[in-house]
Amino acid sequence: MVKPIILKGRAVVIRETSGEPIDDVDTDMIFHNKYLHIIDINEMGQYALDNLDGWKDFAKTTKKGDIVFFGANFGSGSSRQQAVDCFTALGVQALVAKSYGAIYKRNAINAGLPILQSDIIDDKSIIETGDEVEVNLETGMIKNLTKKKEHSNKGMSKVQMDIYKAGDLFAYAKNL
Repeated sequence: MVKPIILKGRAVVIRETSGEPIDDVDTDMIFHNKYLHIIDINEMGQYALDNLDGWKDFAKTTKKGDIVFFGANFGSGSSRQQAVDCFTALGVQALVAKSYGAIYKRNAINAGLPILQSDIIDDKSIIETGDEVEVNLETGMIKNLTKKKEHSNKGMSKVQMDIYKAGDLFAYAKNL
C-alpha cells in the first residue's frame, strides 16, 4: 500500500478556551495511566485526551482523517506507546506540534504516525478547528484550503519518511 505524501483533512486545533495553544501536554493527559491495562489498539482511541482539561470529548468529536495541531512540548513524560496508538485508533492522519517530547517523537516515528513540527498554532488567523488543511509531509508546507493561507515548515526527515512509507519501524527494518 502506497502511503500518501500529501494529507488532506479537517484541522483540530488544541487550544485553551482563551485561544492560546496548550503547551506541555504530557502522556498522562494524552492517555491516562488508569487505562494502561488496555492492550487492544482499537479500544485505545476512546480515551485519547480525556485527561486534558477542556478536551475530554476529543475522542467523540474527532473524525477519521483529522489532522491535530498542538502547542509546545507535546507528549512529554513517560514512554507509553498508548499515547501514540490512541490517535492511530481514531484514524487521525497526522499530528502537528510546536515541539515534541523526545520519547514521544521517537515512538510516533517508530509507529509510522506522521508528525511535523510547526508554530502554525500560534496564529488563529492561519488555523482553526474545522478548517480544511493540506499537509505535505515531504516539504512541511501546510496549506489552509479554507482560508487560502500557507505556512512553511520543515518536512519529515528521510528516515522518518522511509519508516512512514514502510508502515512502521519493524516493516522498515525488514526491508533493509
